[in-house]
Amino acid sequence: MVNLEWYRTFKAVYKNGNFSNAAKELFMSQPAVSQQISMLEAHVGNKLFIRKSKGVEPTEYAKLLNNLIIDALERLENVETGFRAKAEDATRLISVGISKHLFSSIGNSLISKFDFIDFTFADNDSLFELVDSKKLDFAIVSKKYDTFDTISETVAKIKLVMVAPVNLDITEFRQKLKSDNFTEAEQWLNEQKWYSHDARIPHIKVFWLHAFNKKRPSMVPNYIIPSEHEMLEMLSRNSGIAITWNCNARKFIQQNKLQLVWNSFHVPEEYVYLLAAKNNNLKTFFDTIANEVRIAMST
Repeated sequence: MVNLEWYRTFKAVYKNGNFSNAAKELFMSQPAVSQQISMLEAHVGNKLFIRKSKGVEPTEYAKLLNNLIIDALERLENVETGFRAKAEDATRLISVGISKHLFSSIGNSLISKFDFIDFTFADNDSLFELVDSKKLDFAIVSKKYDTFDTISETVAKIKLVMVAPVNLDITEFRQKLKSDNFTEAEQWLNEQKWYSHDARIPHIKVFWLHAFNKKRPSMVPNYIIPSEHEMLEMLSRNSGIAITWNCNARKFIQQNKLQLVWNSFHVPEEYVYLLAAKNNNLKTFFDTIANEVRIAMST
């Protein structure tokens, strides 16, 4: 049975016209090249190369053999190269920056696709600086950055919504909203216990700005838990109200742990972007991450 390596060696010798150069190209010794050519000649029953003072010259049979095998051999080598590249991609460590408050919505999807990821939690501006200085391969941010040295792609839309445990009776609040009685609706909300992931209550401020046209809410958060996922988990077991990204609330609502209290049409959607440095030769990773974020944040 013919050995594929014999044909690979034959191709190298035919191309180089020299056993020594072929050996260098194949990372083999010259005697090993000679041995493989001899075995191939024995297999096909014909002389393939005539030795000259400065190399070798292919016989007419070698020219015929080259025409017969070259296309198939190159296709096989391309397949081999493609598999090798995929294997290298699968074992490459990539670094991904993300807000810890979005990680619960995206992290599992990325882990299911890659064998090695070094995650970094930071705010948008810090993540951008890390990508821009090439200390991070990728960053998932909720702020648009336009610079010469980075590329950015929109991968999702997110929106702030109001949630509460399923055992909280929100009938009265819904009635006030239905009658456009926003003053009493706000008063009802102020009487509830409030959860936040940040003492500066950024989510609540943004929601109040658009929903009530007020720059600052009048309530003070009862519980500040510096992880949006853990905050929602704790809220689901107790009583109170929280403002969160809809992507983070989705699973809790689907699992009947939380209920949607208010999805105000006055509160705008925001975009999520995937950042990477230009020319980082990680296009395949970029496309895979972008696709996984789209799927994770839409289901």
